[in-house]
Amino acid sequence: MPAFKTLDDLPDLTGKRVLVRVDLNVPFADGRVTDTTRIERVAPTIQELSRKGAKVILMAHFGRPKGEVVADMSLRPIVHAVEEVLDHAVSFADDCIGEAAEKAIAEMRTGDVLLLENTRFHKGEEKNDPAFVEALAKNGDIYVNDAFSAAHRAHASTEGLAHHMPAYAGRTMQAELEALESGLGDPKRPVVAIVGGAKVSTKIDLLENLLDKVDALVIGGGMANTFVAAKGIDVGKSLCEHDLADTARTIMAKAEKTGCAIVLPEDGVVASEFKANAANETVAIDAILADQMMLDIGPESVKAINGWIEKAETLVWNGPLGAFEIEPFDQATVSAAKFAAERTRAGKLVSVAGGGDTVSALNHAGVKDDFSYVSTAGGAFLEWMEGKVLPGVAVLKK
Repeated sequence: MPAFKTLDDLPDLTGKRVLVRVDLNVPFADGRVTDTTRIERVAPTIQELSRKGAKVILMAHFGRPKGEVVADMSLRPIVHAVEEVLDHAVSFADDCIGEAAEKAIAEMRTGDVLLLENTRFHKGEEKNDPAFVEALAKNGDIYVNDAFSAAHRAHASTEGLAHHMPAYAGRTMQAELEALESGLGDPKRPVVAIVGGAKVSTKIDLLENLLDKVDALVIGGGMANTFVAAKGIDVGKSLCEHDLADTARTIMAKAEKTGCAIVLPEDGVVASEFKANAANETVAIDAILADQMMLDIGPESVKAINGWIEKAETLVWNGPLGAFEIEPFDQATVSAAKFAAERTRAGKLVSVAGGGDTVSALNHAGVKDDFSYVSTAGGAFLEWMEGKVLPGVAVLKK
C-alpha cells in the first residue's frame, strides 16, 4: 500500500472542484505543440476525475516568466493540444486567481475541464507566498498533484496548496513514486546503477548516495575519464575534470568500504576529433595516445556491463555511456540499453531510467517503451536519486 494518498482514496467527487497540478511545459514552435508526451502522461488522471463527476481545474506553468505576464508564455495556445489528447473540450481562464478564474469556475458543470493561465505570471508562485496560496485555494475543494517533474520545487501550486486542502497523488505521480520505490527505495537485489554523462561535478551527490544503495555502480560517459585519470592512467585529450581526481579517489575508497563494485571502462573507442564518423579505433584503456579522446567505451567494457545487468534484479540508469548523439560513438549505450530491455521484457529485470539525455538515448536505441519505467522528470528524478526530500512529494504522505 502506497505511503501517500492516491485517487483510490478520494471521496465521492460529484460536483467537487478538483485543483490538479500538471506539467504542461511542452515544446512549442510555429504555433503548435511539437511533443505531447507530457500531456499524454497526465491525461489518465484528468479523464478519471472528469468521469467521476469532478470539475477538473488544471494548474500549470509554462517557461520562466519570473512573476510577470509574458504574452508568449501564455498557456492559451496549448488548449487545442490538450483537447486533442484528452478527446474532451477544455475551457480557459485568463488568470489562475481572482475574478477571471472565479467566473470560469462558476460556469463549470460536472465533468468539465478548465485550464487556468500560467501560475508563474504571479511572483507568489515561486515564492510559495501564503497570500497567493490562499487565492489559489479558493478555486477548489480538493488538491491533486500529478506533476512529479515539478515536485522538487516548493512552489505555491506544487507544495503550498497541500497544506490548505485534502491532497492526493495523481496517477502519473503515483506511477512515478511506485517505480522509484522499486528502483531504489525497496528494490530487489542485486541492484546495478549506470551513471553516465559528461561531468562528475554535476553528479557528486548522486554517486555518493548510490554507494550505500547499489551492489555495482557503472560509470560511463565523460565522467569515466575523470575516474580513470584519478587512477593514474593518461586519458589524452578526453573530456576530463582533472581537478576532481581527489573526489573520484574518495568515492572509489568509500565504495570499497561499502562493498559496492565500481565498474570503469576497460577499453575505449578513441578519435582525434569530436565529430560524426571521425576516424576511430578501439584501444585498451591504458593505451590512449596524447592526441586522442575517448568518445565511447569499447566492446570489452560493454561485455562487462552486460554481465552486471545479467546478474541484476534491478537496474537504475541515468546518463549515456558515450557521445551517443554522434555515430559511431552511440554503440555502447545502444548495446547496453538493448540488453537491459531484453532482460526487462523477459521479466528478469526491473529497469528504471530517467533524466533528459537518458530518455533521448533510450529513444535513440528504440527501447524506451521496453524499460519498466522511464521518468521524463529531469531535476526531480536526479534529486530523488541523490536521496533528497522532494517538497511536492513529502506533503502527499499519509
